[in-house]
Amino acid sequence: MKLPPYATRELIAERLPLIFPEGTSQRNYVVREMAASTVFAMLYIGAVEGNDEYAGPIHVYRMTKEQAALVSDDDRLACLAYSKTKGFQPKGERWYADNSRESIRDETLREGLVNLGAVLELKGIATTSGRPRYYLQAEFAQLFNPALTEQALDEAIATWRSKYLSPSAIARLRLARHTADQSADVFIQLFSGETRKISSGPSSVISKHVIEEFASRFLLNPALLWLSVSDNKVHDDQLAKTIGLEIQVDKDLPDIILVDLGPKDPMIVFVEVVATDGPVSARRQEALYQLTDAARFPRTQIVFVTAYSDRQSSGYSKTHKELAWNSFVWFASEPDRLVFWSNGGQKLASYLEAPRA
Repeated sequence: MKLPPYATRELIAERLPLIFPEGTSQRNYVVREMAASTVFAMLYIGAVEGNDEYAGPIHVYRMTKEQAALVSDDDRLACLAYSKTKGFQPKGERWYADNSRESIRDETLREGLVNLGAVLELKGIATTSGRPRYYLQAEFAQLFNPALTEQALDEAIATWRSKYLSPSAIARLRLARHTADQSADVFIQLFSGETRKISSGPSSVISKHVIEEFASRFLLNPALLWLSVSDNKVHDDQLAKTIGLEIQVDKDLPDIILVDLGPKDPMIVFVEVVATDGPVSARRQEALYQLTDAARFPRTQIVFVTAYSDRQSSGYSKTHKELAWNSFVWFASEPDRLVFWSNGGQKLASYLEAPRA
C-alpha cells in the first residue's frame, strides 16, 4: 500500500478553512481542530480511497502526541497494523478522551466531512457496529500534500471546490447516498402538510423530490391528484372530479399527477419518475393525452415531465433518446433547472420557464 505524504495536524488545520469557505454547510464541524485531527489520522494510516483501508473514531481519539510525531512509513504502517488488534492504544499523551467518540462520529464525520463528500463511507456495515468504515476521498486527500503550495495549492483547492462543493454536486452526493440505501424509509410531505411513508428505493426518493422540490419551485398552487410508488397509492378523487378529470386506478397512469390551481385555467402535470426506465415517450404522451382529451382538457393545459435523480444517472443515459418532444426533463440534483424538449411548434415552455419566487 502506498501511503499519502505525511502532513502535520497543524498544516491540515491551516488548509481546512481554505477548502471549506464561509457559507459551507456545517462549516464549524469541518474546520475545527477535531476535523484536522480526523483528517490527520486517516492520512496517517492511509485510509484513503483506493487503499482498502478504513478508519473509525477510535483512530482519532486514541492518537497520541508521540505517535503523531513518528513520520516514517514504517511507523505509520505499524500503527495501522496495531490499530487492528484488540486494546489498540499508542503510547503517549492522548489527543482526546474516549467520550469524544460521538462528537467525532456524528458531527465531524456524518454531519460534516461525509456530508460534503470529503470522506466516504464503506457500505453494508450496521450503524451500531464499531468496525472502521471511513476513508478520505482521493482528490480531497491530495490537498494536504505539503509539496503543494502557493498558486498550485490555490488552483487545486479551487478545482476540488468547483467539482465537489457546488450546489448540484452536493445534491448529487446526497441523492446518491440516499438511493444507495435500499432499506432506508422514505417519507414524503404532501401539500396538505401530512407526511406519508412510502416504499424505499430510488424511485421513491425521486418522487419525494418531485413533490417537495419540483412542485414548490415551478407550480403556483400545486395539488396532488395521484402518486404511485410500488405498492403505495395516493389519490384525490374528489379534487380530480372537481376539475373534471377522472382517475381510473386500473388504467396505465403515470407515477405522479399534479394539478396547478394557481392559473385561471388549471394545468395538469403528468410526471414519470425514472430510476431505470419509463420516461415520457411519444407513445406514453399520446396515451395520456387520450385521458385528458376525454375530459375535454385543452392540450395547452397539459404538461409532461420526466424526473431523474441526476443527468449523470444511468436512468437518464439509458432513456433520454426516448423522450417525447414538447416535454420537460427535471433533475432532482439541480432542482432550479428545467430542460424543455421543444419541436419549435408550441409555446408550452413559457408556463414553466422559471422557478416561482
